[in-house]
Amino acid sequence: MPAIPVDAPSDTAADLPAEPAAEPEVDTRQPHCWCDDGWTARVIKNDEGDGWAVAMTRDGETEPAFVGPWTMGRDKKNPRPLDAVAFATLVKSASEVRRRHEQQMHAMLHKQVTVSVDAAPVTVTLDIEPDDEHAYATLAAYDEAGTRLAQVRVASTFKLSKASAEAWIENAFRRP
Repeated sequence: MPAIPVDAPSDTAADLPAEPAAEPEVDTRQPHCWCDDGWTARVIKNDEGDGWAVAMTRDGETEPAFVGPWTMGRDKKNPRPLDAVAFATLVKSASEVRRRHEQQMHAMLHKQVTVSVDAAPVTVTLDIEPDDEHAYATLAAYDEAGTRLAQVRVASTFKLSKASAEAWIENAFRRP
């Protein structure tokens, strides 16, 4: 077999430049920390007493959406490891807590009443824009077809009620 000169190209794998090493995959299913489906479950020491808790945090968020009790393992000292069934249940619970929180926030920031004006229903809405420094609200009136009749900016502390809506309408939609 003829010798291959050192400068000559070669087709063997040993002679090809090494490809950059792929980043090692992070194990997302450890006994006390699972990451999957946009959630991280982390078993933590229960600060309020003996035992363990599990914190469910949505990816990209700093605070857990849900913290609940976690059971002890067989040795009665250490926490039980996470598994697929427990993780799925925790994701469902944390998602439900988030959904209820979002509904509550929506209800706090968006109010609506319907009053009768000349035998026609008028819907009055109050949409609060929360802001630490410059919070405000928008008061608007709509006829039964959904056409906006008026809109004004009011203080975020404005209390919407049937009486305040009727007074606003009777005052020709001037800023209350």
